[in-house]
Amino acid sequence: MPSLDTIDTTTPLIGLDIETDTTIDGLDPRQSSVLAVAISGGGIEAVLDGPDERSVLVETDRLLASIGAGVLVTWNGAGFDLPFIATRARILGLSLGLITRHDPSIAGRHDPLPGEPGRVRGRWYRLGHLDGFQAYRADVGQNLPISCGLKSLAKFVGLEPVEVDRRRIHELTPEEMHEYVLSDARLARQLVERRADRFAWVDQDPLSSG
Repeated sequence: MPSLDTIDTTTPLIGLDIETDTTIDGLDPRQSSVLAVAISGGGIEAVLDGPDERSVLVETDRLLASIGAGVLVTWNGAGFDLPFIATRARILGLSLGLITRHDPSIAGRHDPLPGEPGRVRGRWYRLGHLDGFQAYRADVGQNLPISCGLKSLAKFVGLEPVEVDRRRIHELTPEEMHEYVLSDARLARQLVERRADRFAWVDQDPLSSG
């Protein structure tokens, strides 16, 4: 992954978002599977999904491996997307390029995922990780009377999110699912692109400490 002193404005930002099975507890990676992964940025707009979770994660891994150096942008990925994927990969016996490290210093608005010790820092192959929620929560969330949730912040700055009932993701058509998950990945990237200090928020390499 790129070091902070080699990152510049040409470094690609790659938005990532996942959707999980809400027919059961979609917040528990010990029970719920990953239904879809969206990638947005670096010339890529893709949704990887299907009935075989193993294939979804393997194809996501292959796609991210092909991108090269850059920054993977999530929204609350430290607390949800990255640890969820890592747990599912362990359960399925998959070896992915995703590496995570628990960091108790990362604050959050929700409890950790069931079975997880807390939030993580991470990287995926040569892509460093940046949690946009953590960046905005540290300043905008402290100074403006708005939520730093992805949808509310996107609307605040004039972006148009796709909104659905997250408890009923399983009832969406495949087309609706694609539109929703890709919108979230794109919004996370677009919000982080607006920050001049964005690269200061890239996780330190989880292999280099802890």
